[in-house]
Amino acid sequence: MSDLARLTLDQVHGLAMEIFNAHGLSEDQATAVADTVTAAERDECKSHGLFRVPGYMASVKSGKVTPDAAPKVHDLAPGVAQVDANNGFAPLALKVGREPLASKAREQGIAVLGVVNCYHFAALWPETESLAEQGLVAFACTSYMPCVAPAGGTKPLYGTNPIAFSWPRGEGKPPMVFDQATAASARGEIMIHERDGKSISEGWAIDPDGNPTTDPTAGLAGAQLPFGGYKGAAFAMMVELMAGALIGDMFSYEAGAADNGDGGPSKGGEFMFAIDPARCAGGGAGGDEARAAQIAHSNAFFDKVMEQDGARLPSDRRYEARKRTPTEGITIPQSLYDTLQQLRAG
Repeated sequence: MSDLARLTLDQVHGLAMEIFNAHGLSEDQATAVADTVTAAERDECKSHGLFRVPGYMASVKSGKVTPDAAPKVHDLAPGVAQVDANNGFAPLALKVGREPLASKAREQGIAVLGVVNCYHFAALWPETESLAEQGLVAFACTSYMPCVAPAGGTKPLYGTNPIAFSWPRGEGKPPMVFDQATAASARGEIMIHERDGKSISEGWAIDPDGNPTTDPTAGLAGAQLPFGGYKGAAFAMMVELMAGALIGDMFSYEAGAADNGDGGPSKGGEFMFAIDPARCAGGGAGGDEARAAQIAHSNAFFDKVMEQDGARLPSDRRYEARKRTPTEGITIPQSLYDTLQQLRAG
């Protein structure tokens, strides 16, 4: 038997939907999460694709997540919107909040969105990329459970606390997008290394005694490290404040204390902002001429980056994968495929 199972993207989406339906997710919740999982597989972001489905389902089985939660939008101010996920998964809440955020950004020039009471288990680039495709500059961040030590510390306090940023590039060019943990690596990457029996890179984690380690199991039991030492730790603290206190949700350590340990996502919040770039250049509402000039100017800058041998733009690898996978499909470990088949059975 092959160690890998190959699926088309349609099969990825269909399998995810069958699993979610078998476990009682509403059609809206199931579709939003399946779309997110499929997008990750399409872009070869393995740590956020089908790998996450058992965790999603663990949170439904344990009763932690409300499978038919209906998010509700609250208009808090001319430039501020909130989506209460009502104890559901984040993808549907983000889908519901996208247009209110975009609309406010076009009206005001800048707007923010707080998503609260949600369970976030995915990459951040889908929500920022979708806004950049509408011509907006976008930023997002979210916290997690305590797994990253502060600079100089040895005990988990911060989440991996990813941040994502997207910049529109105009017709025919996908947005410039980066999505990265403020930890030296995403937690999912360490989990995949553990699953595959591979060592992790030095500087990713320390063991429970505070010693540097390349053993993924010891790293998961100990603490992850912020990227760049105190610099990454400062970004992690910023995320805690923006996705926690600022929008009225939990810090990572509070989310960890409230979690039931089922292996799925923790409850928390996500903070986003969107900017209409034409307004910043004096283009006013509409601002087509100013927007076109900004895009041309920024694209010239990106060209300068790419002039250097070996340089690439963030997300270029994902976009290259996006060209291949619709025809070539994707692969996952046979063991994961077997687990998913068991989940599909209910």
